[in-house]
Amino acid sequence: MQAFDWALVATYFAGLVWIVKWSSKKQQTTADYFLAGRHASWFVVGASLFASNIGSEHIVGLAGSGASGGMAMAHWELHAWVMLLLGWVFVPFYYQSGVYTMPEFLERRFNSKTRWVLSVVSLVAYVFTKVSVTVYAGALVFMTLLPDTFGTPDNAFWVGAITTVVLTGIYTIFGGLRAVLYTEVAQTVVLLLGSGLITYFGLKELGGWGELKAVASENKAGFALWRPLTGVDPTTGATIPWWRNGDFPWIGILIASPVIGIWYWCTDQYIVQRTLAAKGLTDARRGAIWGGFLKVWPVLIFLIPGIIGLALHKKGIISIPLKSEGDLDGDQVFATMVSSLLPVGLRGLVVAGLISALMSSLASLFNSCATLFTIDIYQKLKPGKTEKEYVTVGRVATTLVVVAGLIWIPIMKQMAGGGIYKYLQSVQGYLAPPITAVFLLGLFWRRINATGAFYGLVIGFILGMAKLVIEAFVTGQGIQEGPLWAIAQFNFLYYSGVLLVISTAIIILLSLATPAPTPDKTDGITWAGLSRKDRRLIKESWNLWDVLGTAVVLGLVLGMYLYFTFWLA
Repeated sequence: MQAFDWALVATYFAGLVWIVKWSSKKQQTTADYFLAGRHASWFVVGASLFASNIGSEHIVGLAGSGASGGMAMAHWELHAWVMLLLGWVFVPFYYQSGVYTMPEFLERRFNSKTRWVLSVVSLVAYVFTKVSVTVYAGALVFMTLLPDTFGTPDNAFWVGAITTVVLTGIYTIFGGLRAVLYTEVAQTVVLLLGSGLITYFGLKELGGWGELKAVASENKAGFALWRPLTGVDPTTGATIPWWRNGDFPWIGILIASPVIGIWYWCTDQYIVQRTLAAKGLTDARRGAIWGGFLKVWPVLIFLIPGIIGLALHKKGIISIPLKSEGDLDGDQVFATMVSSLLPVGLRGLVVAGLISALMSSLASLFNSCATLFTIDIYQKLKPGKTEKEYVTVGRVATTLVVVAGLIWIPIMKQMAGGGIYKYLQSVQGYLAPPITAVFLLGLFWRRINATGAFYGLVIGFILGMAKLVIEAFVTGQGIQEGPLWAIAQFNFLYYSGVLLVISTAIIILLSLATPAPTPDKTDGITWAGLSRKDRRLIKESWNLWDVLGTAVVLGLVLGMYLYFTFWLA
């Protein structure tokens, strides 16, 4: 990093400071602080959806996945079609219900117990997975790009982690969701431009797209979009059975990817809060469509660079660090390409983009956690307080989340020894199924009641966390056989499907075995419970432009799937 690079980074931060100062002038009510006063346009909503999703763990982890696993992770990055579900199917209920949070929506549909379950689980999951993983990935970038700036690479790791978390926490505390939304618009531009430059310079140095395909074709099975059900042990050459093949078998992808996608994009507070900040239902839906259009491109600017980096490493053009066991450290591919390929100036721009990704994801998490704590816990325990007090509590809650994230970093550093993106998807695969089941059944079937929803959530969470704990125990103890080993080895993609079936069965059976919900729990917040007026308002909120935008996004997703299904044929 040269002086001009640092000047670009400083200019970027100066812009952030101005935005935070502007956005923090009017933060007197909960609607102002948690939903930006419900005045966000569709462009701002869509950019915020994209920037919130694309954190440093995406940039660093996806490039690492591309280098080690080819196109396997592309399925999660082609979830633009799920964002369309958010805009067309879920948002009308969320926005018209006037809720601030997803747990609050569950209380409207079921009861306060389901609200508490989702609130607590969401807060714990945010602190111990998303916050820690995002910070860890960002700190890896600092360690790679600035290894000697702070004495040692390890010092660079901690300076980068702590500085970014604290700065992001400060602007989230004082600016609320308005600061998050408008900084994310600027960050989206920097993020797309910076990452696109890596792809361009990488291909230019490699010799073009044809050369990339030639390198990937040397191991077609390892870089294919769709993988076989069984695998091959790289050490012994023995066949790995379908149930423990961890190389993303195609049936497992078809099962788990939609489940995780619907949970993340359509029911998670972290994402849905952006659409609730829109001016109206039209802007909320169009924001989801615009965000879906932006979501199509990470495959080309985040995942493909990983494959490019591997090809450059094989040709001796760049040198990617190795892990202690001698394997390529995929999580350092992107940062190595930045430091090795980009000229002065552009390097600073891309570093600003990486910082943008880290800060936007953390800012979204901090604000969502503050919203969940204030609205779903504090307001329930102490109703009737002033709007100013609730905003203050939200800021304190954000501070606590920042501190918790910092405390968890040392543990996360030890846990994320493997690929961080695969680790993140496996954890989400254990969290998502019961939530996805409750929301889908709750919206589309009026007969589902609070008893079924509560026990479906609780039992699903217990089973998901049990699998995660067993995996950690077996790995830590080095167990190589027995029933616990078999459970730990069972592919998380299939287990996600098993959890969905179990959760769905519990929800349906207990709902049918207990009294039906009263009309106030279904009218206006289920598809069958919509009145003629509700349906008319929804119909009036879209027009031909919304349909055309949706068609463009679906066409791009289909085109990506068709091309990369046969790209190595």
